[in-house]
Amino acid sequence: MSLQEKLEALKTETAAKIAAASDLNVLNQIRVETLGKKGPITEVLRGMKDLSAEERPKVGAFANEIRDELTAAIATKKAELEAAALDLALAKEAIDVTLPGKQIPQGNRHVLTQILEEIEDIFVGMGYQVIEGNEVESDHYNFQRMNLPKDHPARDMQDTFYISNEVLIRTHTSPVQARVMEKHDFSQGPLRMISPGKVFRRDTDDATHSHQFHQIEGLVIDKNVTMADLKGTLEVMMKKMFGADRKIRLRPSYFPFTEPSVEVDVSCFKCGGAGCNVCKHTGWIEILGAGMVHPDVLTMSGIDPEVYSGFAFGLGPDRVAMLRYGVNDIRNFYQNDVRFLSQFKGE
Repeated sequence: MSLQEKLEALKTETAAKIAAASDLNVLNQIRVETLGKKGPITEVLRGMKDLSAEERPKVGAFANEIRDELTAAIATKKAELEAAALDLALAKEAIDVTLPGKQIPQGNRHVLTQILEEIEDIFVGMGYQVIEGNEVESDHYNFQRMNLPKDHPARDMQDTFYISNEVLIRTHTSPVQARVMEKHDFSQGPLRMISPGKVFRRDTDDATHSHQFHQIEGLVIDKNVTMADLKGTLEVMMKKMFGADRKIRLRPSYFPFTEPSVEVDVSCFKCGGAGCNVCKHTGWIEILGAGMVHPDVLTMSGIDPEVYSGFAFGLGPDRVAMLRYGVNDIRNFYQNDVRFLSQFKGE
């Protein structure tokens, strides 16, 4: 058999193997065995030394032609096998868009955050600024500027976490008001602000008390501010928070930083004042403390009490949330039990 006949037979045999190859590994093996340095084409070409000078170029050209044809056939088959493998992979990874989707639990703002934001919105609508302050404060701003000097017995009303003799974790948000008062320029208009935030007291944790809770304090200072302004402001807030039928009443009380001072009650939003377990059958619920800003507090902030007057109030959003939703244990708000918190979806 001549070299050309051997090459033709090799071409036919290899083409059949290429056509029958079922995967890329088999195809690559055929390429190495046929076209490699130790392959049959190379073996055939080694016999060209026995050919005449006239036959040698013809056989060489024919061998190269067969090599090119087999190389092209292998490339075509490789493309077919790769396309088939891709189709198979896509079929396995196909997504059935008609299947029902998975319900992903949606988070929500904490119930106390919702109450805080609701109260803030009410006062922003009445022209108040919302100003936050530092949770670590000085004794000077936390107590002395609130008319509570070092030896004042009312300091015992607020069990305090002291960091040093002069530095503490604030017991109320009043220090924010003190800092704002001393910087406010009354030539630009009156001061109307609320200061929301966390406060801290050395208290025993039980159903109605916590060592950490929230507070929102409000302050208005201008010329000719009266107790009537305070009452009107609080009535607006209570009606928006608890319903348009709510009424408030003021009872005499004592706070070192206001004079006169009052406790503020709101008519029970559950029974409408008839008496129930929420209001302890009195028809009223104690909601916050307030009063006219003490002249000494104004003076310490550089404000002339003969020209300016003002009112201040403080309420606890935690207590508001307890009353509104009938929660009897304040600790439920802080234990991060999703079963409890998921009841308060908000808007």
